This record gives sequence, C-alpha cells and structure tokens, in this order.
Amino acid sequence: MHFPRSAPPTPPAHTRVGVAARTGALLAALSAVLLTLVAVSWSPLVSFDRTVADGLHGWAVTEPGLTRVNRVLTDWVWDPWTMRALMAAAVLWLWWLREWLLAVWVAVTSAVGTFVQQGLKSAVGQERPQWPDPVDSAHYAAFPSGHAMTAMVSCTLLLWLLRRHGGEGRLWHWSIAAAVVSIVGVGLTRLYLGVHWPSDVVGGWLLGACWAALSIAAYERVVLSRQR
Repeated sequence: MHFPRSAPPTPPAHTRVGVAARTGALLAALSAVLLTLVAVSWSPLVSFDRTVADGLHGWAVTEPGLTRVNRVLTDWVWDPWTMRALMAAAVLWLWWLREWLLAVWVAVTSAVGTFVQQGLKSAVGQERPQWPDPVDSAHYAAFPSGHAMTAMVSCTLLLWLLRRHGGEGRLWHWSIAAAVVSIVGVGLTRLYLGVHWPSDVVGGWLLGACWAALSIAAYERVVLSRQR
C-alpha cells in the first residue's frame, strides 16, 4: 500500500527569524572584510583579480560567437531591469492577493538594494578593467557588480515568496535551479566580458544575499510580533 508523501513541516516563525538573522550577520561580516580588502587594494586580491580578468578577456577576444551569447545573456536575460520587472510582477501579484505589507516590503527591499549598490560604487570608486581591445563596455564604478547584486536580491526574494506560498516539489526544485543558474551565470558573463573584476562579482553576491537575508529576517520578526 502506498501512502501520499506529506510535505516537510514549515519551521516556526521564530526559527525562520533566527536563521535569516544569523545568515545576514555572517554575510555582513564577509562583505565588510571583502569591502575593506578592495578599498585598501590588498595586493594578493589585486593580483588574483588581474590574473582571472586577463585570462577570460583573452578567451573572449578569440571567441566572438561565445562573446555575443554572453552579451545577450547579460543585456537581456539577466539584466538588472529584467530582474526588476520580475520583482514588479511579484509585487503586483502580492497586491492582488491583498498582502499589502508584504508587497510594499518586497518593493522597498528591491529599491533600497539598488540605492545601496550605487552608494557603494561611489564610495569605493573601484575602476573597471581597461582593455586595448574591449568586447563590451559598462558605466560607473566597478564594486560591487550591480548585475550580480540585483540578481542575488531578486532571486532570493522570489524563492522566499514562493516558499511562503506553498511552493514545493518539482516547482520548488526547478525554481532553485533557475535561481542558481541566474545568479552564477550573470556573474560569469560580467567576468567573461571583461567589465568586472572577480572581487566585484563576489562582492555583489555577498552584499545581495546579506541585504535579502536581513530584510527577510526583519519581515518575519514584524509578522511574529503582530501575531503575538
């Protein structure tokens, strides 16, 4: 006799708050360390960045077909505006469900993440790689990568929303896979096209994950306090 498999139990609210808060604190510490190393131009990090960037740029110059694919991916599929459009759709969906607090929270988290990203770019002033034969171009300072940070914030929030609304089974697993491919993929395209250093991309990932985790922890805490 076969019995239907039950869904895994949802962790209690206070547990979710604790996990998200601890994760955010750890990511904040790692982000601060990397930010400091970039700001002081720590020579081992600068050397690593240059070595990786030189190797990938040489590859991009000799493979124009693959370079075009990377430009399509970075400019259309994983562009920050594509991610923001997905977040806007999620906010409208939450509004339609009359989850007004959550809708506003997600919108504000996404918007503030963009301001944090731009503020750090101006404060750090990291120069982008310069090439005599560039295959792509980008504006503003390099650290952190806006593409990487936006993808991390957006995908993390979308997975959180899906889980809160009962996402499980194949949908959940495929969503995780899509998020991982998007987050990793957008970082690799920025490196391959020679518009970012590896530290920029890692910094974008860390800061994006930190901001999303802290926002999730804060929302769960607000909900928990309202329930009490």
